[in-house]
Amino acid sequence: MLNKVFSTVLTVFLLQAIIQPALAIEYKLPANNNRLVGEKTNYTVIKGDSFQQIAQAFNVGFLALMEANPGIDPLLPEPGTELEIPTQLILPFGEHDGIVINLSELRLYYFDQQRNSVHVFPVGIGKIGHMTPTLISEITEKRTNPNWFPTADHRKDYFKKHGVEMARMVKAGPDNPLGNYAMRIGTSAYLIHGTNQRFGIGMRASSGCVRMNPEDIEWLFKQAAPGTKVKIVDHPIKMAYQAPNKRVIEIHSPLTNNQGVVPSLLPISEGVKKFIGSDADDIELLNAIIAKPTGLPVEIK
Repeated sequence: MLNKVFSTVLTVFLLQAIIQPALAIEYKLPANNNRLVGEKTNYTVIKGDSFQQIAQAFNVGFLALMEANPGIDPLLPEPGTELEIPTQLILPFGEHDGIVINLSELRLYYFDQQRNSVHVFPVGIGKIGHMTPTLISEITEKRTNPNWFPTADHRKDYFKKHGVEMARMVKAGPDNPLGNYAMRIGTSAYLIHGTNQRFGIGMRASSGCVRMNPEDIEWLFKQAAPGTKVKIVDHPIKMAYQAPNKRVIEIHSPLTNNQGVVPSLLPISEGVKKFIGSDADDIELLNAIIAKPTGLPVEIK
């Protein structure tokens, strides 16, 4: 059940007004080790909407919204079109502690043991050629108003594009792409940080760091102390048993690798085979989802 209070269908007034960023979506952790959380949410497009505005209003990722609504123009969606907002999801497999980032779904999960809940955020991750790595680590450093030190590759790319040298350090301020908050992952150069622009959240747009909306990183910065566990995984397929006779699967498009190749989800793993079983209809459904992933939980009958 969504802990955040809003109707499953936004009224016209929400997106006609100046868009105010939504706060993180908080879900109570389900009992009995169940992993499906949230409810299905629909929204009817009004004149002037764009996916960027709608994603911001619901605090979901831009690409996640596109994946859930294939074939719809993200810049000029037709008024009256009903969209599926990806607010129902399967929690990542594994220990639910600290920060978990699943690259394939471009989401960050913060598990709050005291509240027995999880906060879910859209994030930007490394673009092709600068993939965010999978890892297990922890938060080792936190900085407000961080300076930015562009990497050699970043400066090289900048010179190729603009023909002038890039500054070796960018001080905190409106031109700093790290935003107002940054947290270091382990001893690496990778950060979880804010941004000085809205576009790029829920997309592959960074040089490898994890990018968050300004209000999201501000909230997380206050919650995640040094030593908080950080686990980055890449799981395009998530599965959950919800009841003896209820199975749910969620499939995302796999990330294009640094060589520009999109990995195939086929052949499916032994774990997925066991989960789906031998029923012909279930196998047909699985193949259809793999062919056109939506990133939405689908019940296997």
